[in-house]
Amino acid sequence: MIVDCALYRDGRRTECSGHFSDALAEARATGDAFVWIGLYEPTESEFDQVSEEFGLHPLAVEDALKAHQRPKLEVFDDSLFVVLKPVAYEPESDVVSSGEIMVFIGDCFVVTVRHGEESPLAAVRHRMEADPEVLKHGPTSVLYAIADATVDHYLDVAGELHTDLEVLETEVFSPDSGGTRNTASAIYTFKRQIVEFRRATGPLAMPMMRLSGAGPSAPDVPFVEDTARPFFRDVSDHLTRVNDSVDSLDRLVSDILSAHLAQMSVRQNDDMRKISAWAAMAAVPTMIAGVYGMNFDHMPELHWVWSYPALILLMAALEVFLHRTFKSRGWL
Repeated sequence: MIVDCALYRDGRRTECSGHFSDALAEARATGDAFVWIGLYEPTESEFDQVSEEFGLHPLAVEDALKAHQRPKLEVFDDSLFVVLKPVAYEPESDVVSSGEIMVFIGDCFVVTVRHGEESPLAAVRHRMEADPEVLKHGPTSVLYAIADATVDHYLDVAGELHTDLEVLETEVFSPDSGGTRNTASAIYTFKRQIVEFRRATGPLAMPMMRLSGAGPSAPDVPFVEDTARPFFRDVSDHLTRVNDSVDSLDRLVSDILSAHLAQMSVRQNDDMRKISAWAAMAAVPTMIAGVYGMNFDHMPELHWVWSYPALILLMAALEVFLHRTFKSRGWL
């Protein structure tokens, strides 16, 4: 359940020698340290030990256990609860997958709960431990580092989606693409991945604005130092870029789908026009042959010895005339 547990004093890591409650008591006693505990998909009974010791709110604990939450920020009496959704994109399978990170911030503790495989937590912890000057700012620095790593990866995913969209656009409008149903299915599948990506990035905008203190009347967020606001503002700016990119991706995919459907409609009209032209050409000899196939004695030129070749030549001449007429109009 507990992936990592450490006590940090002045940005320096100290291993939790005993139970994490001992490390928490030491951090609260000294006042210049904090405990960072990382958990991976804990069960209810396992998480009860942590929630009781750290005094986490029951509603936040319920969200952390059940997962499937939207990115959000909630303020409780003894802690701050933040939900982030890191994403990963597999270009080969064109699938956007997301995980969840729940972060509890208190006076001298950080509790992170991870769901899914997509998580920057290990890299964030290693990077911060290599830079004690940042880590010594306490739980606020951990929250900033996690949010910054998550949003920066959003930018990478958005760039990969833009690249794949250009490839898809080339395939759709290629002259030999054929406009099959598979093309429409690929466009729709790509749009579904953008929707999945938007679920992670869109709702996070408001929490980042609150943490950055955007606006003159923005309320202060407890357990977050005022000196950290410019850093969260930078994360919020990056997130705005991501959301703008997602909006443009969504519009482009919708336009490509509309253009593809229009292209298919034009091709179907061309096909129907060609079929109609060939049907008209086939109707003329069929009509003449049908007339002379009737069992009547008194018909024009019925007993003339040259009637059969004359009718064949007449039908051929009419076919050539119709073919040239349809060809000049672009129907064939």
